[in-house]
Amino acid sequence: MGKDNIQHLIEKYRVKIFTRSFSPELYTYSRGLFHEDIPIVRLTDQTADGYFFTMLEDTDCDIAVNIDEDAFITDWTPIIELIEYVVEHHIANAATPDAGPGCPRHHNPIVTNPFFNVLNLKLIRTKYTTPREIQKFSYEAHREELTAKFPQALLGTLEYDLDCIDFEPYYPFFFWLAYHFETLYLPAVRHADGFSSILYDNQGRPFCLHSWFARKFKVQKFHTQRIFNLINEAYTARQMQVPTFTAEQRIGHIGELAVRYARKVVSRVMNWPHKWHLWYLRYQRKKHKE
Repeated sequence: MGKDNIQHLIEKYRVKIFTRSFSPELYTYSRGLFHEDIPIVRLTDQTADGYFFTMLEDTDCDIAVNIDEDAFITDWTPIIELIEYVVEHHIANAATPDAGPGCPRHHNPIVTNPFFNVLNLKLIRTKYTTPREIQKFSYEAHREELTAKFPQALLGTLEYDLDCIDFEPYYPFFFWLAYHFETLYLPAVRHADGFSSILYDNQGRPFCLHSWFARKFKVQKFHTQRIFNLINEAYTARQMQVPTFTAEQRIGHIGELAVRYARKVVSRVMNWPHKWHLWYLRYQRKKHKE
């Protein structure tokens, strides 16, 4: 697809890139691989489910390309074609399951992990009312229908847990989405480093590397080096130069991280009662199953 056609598609579908970001350094590496013609929105200090509602409230955007700051795009052609595909086929969400061959965790595969999504916001808004209504959605009440819609072949023989209903705050959002609309589940495989995921489109083309463990970046030596290796691999695939930082920029990163951590601590403390409640419910379910 030529540059003029891509620009027309971006404007026609009012496409934006969204990233929920914590680390200014990781974000810079990820953003360096974003499409130069697509508007970018960096979201900070937002909850793991709240930023999806922020996207839905952005009425200047009809298609959201959600990219984690530890996800690195190696090819934009499959993404541009995915955008066309989800619109033409009335699909609400294109992403990979939160379990399966390319995922280091084995939770509920009906949920898509939001390291990468193409979200058809215009379609989703036809049934979206309020965040509260989505958060009240009962997976258990619709479990049979949801599991029947899921392409089991994507999981292979790996473990997964269809009883997992609240591992992440965004689980109700993706349950609600999968029930009311069609989800296009994308395949992924494990990277040679043993942790990262290689994401493929619906035609079998790789286009994204996801490192996982972003919270370990610049904290744990092993994962920091592993993530740097993945960044280098992505930039090499794109034949681009990896960004470098001046001393002044690094000092700015440290200052921003200090602010982020301070706000995160306050948020975590305020959210402890809710987390304890969720942990208690999980314990009760596990005990009941035994």
